[in-house]
Amino acid sequence: MASTTAPSDVGWSRVVEWLERHQIPMYLLALVVGGVIGLAAPDSAPTMERVINPTLGLLLFATFLGVPFATIATSMKDVRFVGGVVALNFVIVPVVVFGLTRFIASDQALLIGALLTLLCPCVDYVMVFTKIAGGSSERLLAVAPLLMILQMLLLPLYLFVFVGSELSDIIEIDPFVEALAFLILIPLALAAITQRVARTRQFARSVMSIAQQAMVPLMMAVLVVVVGSQISKVKSDLDSLFGVAAIYAAFLIVMAPIGLALSRRLGLDPPGRRALTFSGATRNSLVVLPLALALPAQYAIAAVAVVTQTLVELVGMVIYVRVVPRLTPNHEPAVPLLISHE
Repeated sequence: MASTTAPSDVGWSRVVEWLERHQIPMYLLALVVGGVIGLAAPDSAPTMERVINPTLGLLLFATFLGVPFATIATSMKDVRFVGGVVALNFVIVPVVVFGLTRFIASDQALLIGALLTLLCPCVDYVMVFTKIAGGSSERLLAVAPLLMILQMLLLPLYLFVFVGSELSDIIEIDPFVEALAFLILIPLALAAITQRVARTRQFARSVMSIAQQAMVPLMMAVLVVVVGSQISKVKSDLDSLFGVAAIYAAFLIVMAPIGLALSRRLGLDPPGRRALTFSGATRNSLVVLPLALALPAQYAIAAVAVVTQTLVELVGMVIYVRVVPRLTPNHEPAVPLLISHE
């Protein structure tokens, strides 16, 4: 029987497969392209900055389409994994971040930029790196909505504790509300509706298919506009950014053993250990960038600090995807959680 698949469909499928296999180099290429455009045509920066939110919203919508909404309640019953992810990101990470950022505490603008990004766990390309490393990306995907909502609710509290009462004179609440609505709640709701409609409507299934195929190009587009819109500022503030870049590198180094130790203590299997470790190390710099861009002009370097974290983290992930699997071999059995009764 002859195949009914059009040659163009086969060709596009091969392109999608190739992009998925080469995601890391494609993301690094996107950083370079964004940097070249931003430096060669600095006047394009305002336009690219305006494109960040719509492109990011599309990326998060595509990401949330992969969330198993129909079985999310069952996924939440994995108490050890979900509890570990929440404890790592919202209890342990803030303590680590507070200690590391004391080195730049005298520079309030730089401090706010570092806090914005380091206090928020990633929910998009963390799935990519976790999957490449053989981790349970599907478990991270299931808890992504919870992580997004918790970070937007807790971030103002952490900022107030770490920066002080003068924070209310610097940061307005409106950008947080807008980010929660337009970058989290609306894409999340649209993804849930699309999944439900897809059970009976072909067009919804087509939307899901197209979104899945567009994940890598969308991530590349986000990286291009983010870096392109901010690279000139990065270049002009290099001296100030060396210190914060060192903090970001130190964060990646510190979080690897912490994530691995916690995951072993919780008795997770090797894929779960990798997922938990990546969740603790990767940050949500792309999503919090609009918050940094909404700060007053005298705090402009905060946005540049956020972008710097993206650059450092992507390089760090190239190392993580090679090192973390070696530290969590597949033949290593899960260790039952031991609870002392002493």
